[in-house]
Amino acid sequence: MTATKSGLFRFVRRYTGDNEDALDLVQETYTSAWLAIHRYDPARPFDVWLRAIALNKCRDWGRRRTVRRWMRHSVGLDAPEAAHITDDAPDAETLVDDRRRLERLNMALRDLPDTLKAPLLLTTVDGRSQQEAAHILGITTKAVETRIARARQKLAIAVSF
Repeated sequence: MTATKSGLFRFVRRYTGDNEDALDLVQETYTSAWLAIHRYDPARPFDVWLRAIALNKCRDWGRRRTVRRWMRHSVGLDAPEAAHITDDAPDAETLVDDRRRLERLNMALRDLPDTLKAPLLLTTVDGRSQQEAAHILGITTKAVETRIARARQKLAIAVSF
């Protein structure tokens, strides 16, 4: 497991934009893999199977995050429930220019649609080929190539502001 842990953490960290969330999701991934080990096909690479589980955990996290955002905006700030809803936005006054740019990049990456984010992270952070990413995602290699290009365009626009 340790051979896959650091790469898996980097992948999930880039997906979530937060170390603590990434650690939690990696732990959930390993737990789910352990509970579903009987469904693992030894003819296929273990890390691909594990990465698919992690990707599903990240997608679930994203859906929960969307609900939390909606709750934060729909609940008044004076309500007692508002005290339990955290704000993940960094304090812009304390960051230097490089840190601001990195933060914008992380935020833009986190907010990318999953269809663009997953191929980009699998190929750039994980170092997988487009063909491997296509296999993991269940899409064509050409679709992976197109989605990576679109993701990079969106990130370039977000970071340039």
